[in-house]
Amino acid sequence: MKKSLLLYALILSLVFNIYTYMYLSKEVTFEQEKYKTTTTKLKDSLQSVSNKLSDVNYFSLDKNENAQNYFELAQSEKIRNYATLIPYVTGQLLDLNANPKGNPYTGQEQLGATKFSINKVKVLNHRWIIADYTDGEYWGEVLLKYFINEDESVSFEVNQSFLYQK
Repeated sequence: MKKSLLLYALILSLVFNIYTYMYLSKEVTFEQEKYKTTTTKLKDSLQSVSNKLSDVNYFSLDKNENAQNYFELAQSEKIRNYATLIPYVTGQLLDLNANPKGNPYTGQEQLGATKFSINKVKVLNHRWIIADYTDGEYWGEVLLKYFINEDESVSFEVNQSFLYQK
């Protein structure tokens, strides 16, 4: 009786150990496959976002080597490097928001009590800027030409302006 009980306990522990081993080995395989699938999805998502960002920045001085080369011939150190030129030109344009009648380069006359001010600026290349402006009630966009003068000042010219319907 004692031998058969011992034999049953041995068989039961052997079956339990085999079951536990099989369960844990399948769980490890499952987790590895899950990790591999998740990693693949994340890499694909990252590549997709990277491609979209590249498409969005296609029209940008940061990515346009031809426009960057335009400034290499400049005599001034301030405007030779496009990385310092972008904040310089943007700052010059945004400083014009302090005008009491609003930024003159929105291409719009003041409609109400508040003036039009430029909010966002994107330097597209060595000649063009697109900007977003508002007076708090109306919103619009403007396409500007910009020029770097001999004295390193920046001059702007409104090419086209668009005010959205209310």
